[in-house]
Amino acid sequence: MLNENIRAIRKSKGLSQEELAIKLNVVRQTISKWEQGLSVPDSDMLLAISEALETPVSTLLGETVAETKAEDLSAISQRLEVINLQLARRKDMHRKILRGACIALCGAVILIFAALFVWNSPYLSWDYSDPETAVVGVFFHAFEWLFVRLAPIVFVGAVAGICLTRKRG
Repeated sequence: MLNENIRAIRKSKGLSQEELAIKLNVVRQTISKWEQGLSVPDSDMLLAISEALETPVSTLLGETVAETKAEDLSAISQRLEVINLQLARRKDMHRKILRGACIALCGAVILIFAALFVWNSPYLSWDYSDPETAVVGVFFHAFEWLFVRLAPIVFVGAVAGICLTRKRG
């Protein structure tokens, strides 16, 4: 909600992301991250945004309150904390999904390597005078040739992905 409100109010004021960034002394990418919901401004920056957009903080947060009171800062702080918690949960979920995909990819590479090792290229002894057998044999040979060359790269990348997505703490 905050991200959509920042974008809508900025556009209604006729400001580009770059112009708003200059007013707030931040880089344009920061504005972009706020508008995409990838991060949220802290309470001080939220006040600066409201001043730059000439809009009450409560409007940025999605409420229609006539006056801004001193206790509103604690309410704003609590809402920002909830938003930050939601973003952290979403980031953690994406990290877990990516880590699981990397683990599955490592497992698939190992299983296919094991299968190729056990089968020991059975298509090499096939009768290639039959066109259907020849086509299937060429397909298997091409797959094996590509897999043996690309799998180590994929495996190392997946292991790196597992290492990079481990839970830090």
